[in-house]
Amino acid sequence: MDYRATLNLPQTSFKMKASLSQKEPELLKVWEQEGLYEKVQQATAGRPLYLLHDGPPYANGFIHLGTAFNKVLKDIILKSKRMAGFHCPYIPGWDCHGLPIEHNVDRELGDKKKEISKLAFRGACRRYAQKWIDKQRADFKRLGVLGDWENPYLTIDFKYETAIAREFNRFLASGSVTRSKKPVYWCTSCVTALAEAEVEYEDHTSFSIYVKFPVADDLGDAVPALAGQKVAAVIWTTTPWTLPANLAVALHPQFTYAAVKVGDEVLLMAEGLWSRRPAPPAALPGTRFSPPLPPPPWRAENAAIPFCPASPSLCWPTMSRSTPAPAACIPPRAMAARTI
Repeated sequence: MDYRATLNLPQTSFKMKASLSQKEPELLKVWEQEGLYEKVQQATAGRPLYLLHDGPPYANGFIHLGTAFNKVLKDIILKSKRMAGFHCPYIPGWDCHGLPIEHNVDRELGDKKKEISKLAFRGACRRYAQKWIDKQRADFKRLGVLGDWENPYLTIDFKYETAIAREFNRFLASGSVTRSKKPVYWCTSCVTALAEAEVEYEDHTSFSIYVKFPVADDLGDAVPALAGQKVAAVIWTTTPWTLPANLAVALHPQFTYAAVKVGDEVLLMAEGLWSRRPAPPAALPGTRFSPPLPPPPWRAENAAIPFCPASPSLCWPTMSRSTPAPAACIPPRAMAARTI
């Protein structure tokens, strides 16, 4: 018996098999041929405006689950807002600068990268980015995301770069730009700057060390007993790798500091660690210290930082057994922000 003949089922023209892998491209092709996005924009032009600023993906490879998920969610939001009565233009974009693109171009060029000029390398990066813009755009359209795909914003667009330069000059002309110092991460192998988001840290155990900063000035006027003496301030740090870039020694404004004679030199330390010849901190602001390491070449000509030649001294000075070393030093976080 044919049991299907005993069932009272509705009749429909829908096929039992969806065949979405074949039908979806056909539907998307119709959308593009009919200009669906443009028609929707025209139909909603008089409605309240709703803007979604698109944080751009990198143009450095195929889209992945993260970028696909990002774009689909944005498309859902925009389509729902249109249904809720808003005018929602969507301008997709791509980030075409930075280490991911440079790194991939480096690998493609191989040894040839050492032979080409900087302008030629930038041109290779531009072509590489444009290639992946086209491929990613096709993938995003395949996901059914509506947008002005033929007029995206690109960070390699000369108009985009011009707008950035123009706005920066407005800040500059209004006096809103100051020149100072900021740590910039640098990749020695890629020979390029790194964004902070691109830096990943590994767990690392470093030695905490005591360091002597020789005093470059004569403290005799402030503390007569130190006239003509070889004086150094002692600090304690848990980040020894920062010493080459150190700019100042911090003292607590309410602490009293002792000058301790050790061999042929005098060491400045907190009185709580040693109780001899107290030197009030008020006598020390403005005092110049020599760096514990020779200054790097890029700081040798910086006249605003008083560096003097000094021999590295990265360990606590040798003391006799009858002279106990301090048990601890004041951690930097316990010090007030007092720079001398």
